[in-house]
Amino acid sequence: MGEPTRDVAAAEVLSNIDAMGAITEIGPGDPISITTLLTFHQRLLGNTRQARDAGRLREKQNWIGGSDYSPCSAAFVPPPPELVPDLMADLCAFCTTESLPAVAQAAIAHAQFGTIHPFADGNGRTGRALIQLVLWRRGLATRVMPPISLVLATRAQDYVDGLTATRYRGPATGKDAQAALNLWVGRFAGACQRSVSDAASFEIRIQQIQSEWRTQLGRVRANSAADLLITAIAGAPVLTVGGAATLISRSYPQTNAAIERLVSAGILSQITIGRRNRAFEAPAIVNVFTDLKRQLASLDGNTRTSQPVPPVTPRRPAST
Repeated sequence: MGEPTRDVAAAEVLSNIDAMGAITEIGPGDPISITTLLTFHQRLLGNTRQARDAGRLREKQNWIGGSDYSPCSAAFVPPPPELVPDLMADLCAFCTTESLPAVAQAAIAHAQFGTIHPFADGNGRTGRALIQLVLWRRGLATRVMPPISLVLATRAQDYVDGLTATRYRGPATGKDAQAALNLWVGRFAGACQRSVSDAASFEIRIQQIQSEWRTQLGRVRANSAADLLITAIAGAPVLTVGGAATLISRSYPQTNAAIERLVSAGILSQITIGRRNRAFEAPAIVNVFTDLKRQLASLDGNTRTSQPVPPVTPRRPAST
């Protein structure tokens, strides 16, 4: 299969942005339900090539690694599909409690979600979003979404070993089980600390870019569509006119005019062909985000080096 076209890639980016926006629709203290996660998953995959599986718990056995045809050599085999609904209900009930510190709760929820592997596709992205959802709900990350998963991916073997340790078979109250859980939560907490530090430097650079944009545009009326877009684009560097209008709560014509102005100033560039359903991106923000990813993907924070992580994707049996 060849590389996805730019239009397809843009659609997937827009779906990711739309899905992440769903996180902010959960208020502090609101319950996290199966419906919450299904809605997120629907928005994540609904406009992609995996749309048929969007918003649905899996109905077939899947596995990670090994052969496409058999789970015999798989690295991990999740629970059978008939157990998934009850396991997800239990996970959501745990996510709604406040008996643990928020970071520990997010760590355990992420590990348990990965163990259940409830969807046919999109488990990795949804599991990473669950981290942010728990932190958001507990009031620990209400303004930003720290890139914790990127730090975890940098230390891929430690990440896998930590998750594997939580799948302990034996007494839940035993010393070995407690040590395994502490190992995972400790590694997760370290990733949180690193991600917050690097995200702070990212925020400073974004503010500098926004200041440069205002200089490029010249006079910008306060609270105008252009003014609001300059702020909003930092969190949505790929957008459509309709999506931008919703984002800044302005009419389609006002937003379209503002986008045209930003395109003329070189702040935005059109990335799809034609005049219908046009998508735009802010290259400066994309470049800064790429630098952040490189920084997070380096053990020592060096943006010129990265530690490539081989993808781990779930396998499904061949059709019979």
